[in-house]
Amino acid sequence: MRNYLIIGGSSGIGASIVAKLAESRDNKVHATYFSNATQDIDNVRFFHYNSMIDNVTNYDLPDEIHGFVYCPGSIMLKPFKRLTEQGVIDDFKLQVIGAMNTVQAILPNLTAAKNSSIVLFSTVAVQQGFNFHAQVAMSKGAIEGLTKALAAEFAPGIRVNCIAPSLTDTPLAEHLLSSEEKRKANADRHPMKQIGTVDDSAELAVFLLGEKSKWMTGQIIHVDGGMSSINM
Repeated sequence: MRNYLIIGGSSGIGASIVAKLAESRDNKVHATYFSNATQDIDNVRFFHYNSMIDNVTNYDLPDEIHGFVYCPGSIMLKPFKRLTEQGVIDDFKLQVIGAMNTVQAILPNLTAAKNSSIVLFSTVAVQQGFNFHAQVAMSKGAIEGLTKALAAEFAPGIRVNCIAPSLTDTPLAEHLLSSEEKRKANADRHPMKQIGTVDDSAELAVFLLGEKSKWMTGQIIHVDGGMSSINM
């Protein structure tokens, strides 16, 4: 039996990761929700959790956790001159401090499992640089730095990798994809002329959690329709 903890597992990419892991009866998935409804899925246990307030060790988790994914994020796009200190702090707490606190809390469980895996999430905007993305790029840039630092510190027992998607069709991005015109315009910005799906990133996350990726750590992997590497 392999145990997994998915923070933010009730919607978007997190929900897809949970569903894919649950396909195997050899997996037991512990997943959190904050404001979204959950589904009854065999071998999945959901619990309410606010990563900015709660301590995950207050919940009944297995002694060994073989894989951990931190999915919470935000897409707060605004001109730099309109950024506020509190807004940036709140974003950093959600996306960075929340991940840090959770990893610290479950580090004994990850260590006990041996050859465990952590998957974090960034964004293509960290490497590319887009208008109005300063706030999200700051917090996700910190996640990329954290990924590499933890990969070095935790090797060889715990692998740490990061997925950096481009715009993905999730509830978080619905305001950017709220019309066919917006969907087409955003799709056309990518060399593949498509919007990302939750499964695009979830499939990679499941791979990174498993034994088939046992020689991968410290990587920032772009799932972005070619946006980070191709000019067209």
